[in-house]
Amino acid sequence: MSERQLAETFVELADTLVDEFDVVDFLHQVTVRCAEVLGVSAAGVLLTDQRGGLRVVAASTERTRLLGLLQQQTGQGPCTECLHTGRPVAVADVAAAADRWPRFAAEACQFGIASVHALPMRLRTEIIGTLNLFGTEPGLLDEDTIWLAQALADVATIGLLQARSIRDRESIAEQLQTALNSRVVIEQAKGVIAERRRLDMDEAFALLRGAARSGNRRLSELARAVVDGTETI
Repeated sequence: MSERQLAETFVELADTLVDEFDVVDFLHQVTVRCAEVLGVSAAGVLLTDQRGGLRVVAASTERTRLLGLLQQQTGQGPCTECLHTGRPVAVADVAAAADRWPRFAAEACQFGIASVHALPMRLRTEIIGTLNLFGTEPGLLDEDTIWLAQALADVATIGLLQARSIRDRESIAEQLQTALNSRVVIEQAKGVIAERRRLDMDEAFALLRGAARSGNRRLSELARAVVDGTETI
């Protein structure tokens, strides 16, 4: 990780906050940049829904998204524990955590994931989600990398909530729910594109995201048009 690459990452993420922006695209960019600057194989963001559970909103790879879904469905795993305790969770060896989270450990190992770090995304004293880092080799990230990862999680939280306009709990819940609903539509559009173009889900998302960016449109807006058939990519 170079100082220049790190500086460019923070400038890029901060620049996104200047005007109204696409929340899901922003969080996807956070996961991509986290994987690049922190030296992990993949990253993901899970947010709390209105019932206090976790839901996948962004992931740098499809397998990362699937691991997030597994934790969402089973209620077990480092990300879920991080949400409930409000503290970072570090797993140096996923295979050794089979007694702790049997389904998650088995699935993660099958995907080639050997280590996981989950960091809380905080708004004041409230935990609104987790930033999750996945490695293909056992071992823990060093203290400086963890500090930097938490800083990126904090930037993601500010970007998600546009803190300058958040005044009360209702507006926070509304903003989170908008992001979660957008992700549902995007997943549907990915499936449509993957089937029509015979692509895998990572390729389908890259195509959708590229089309939205080139047309200066929100991901969710284009995804909804793809799903209802009014536009094709």
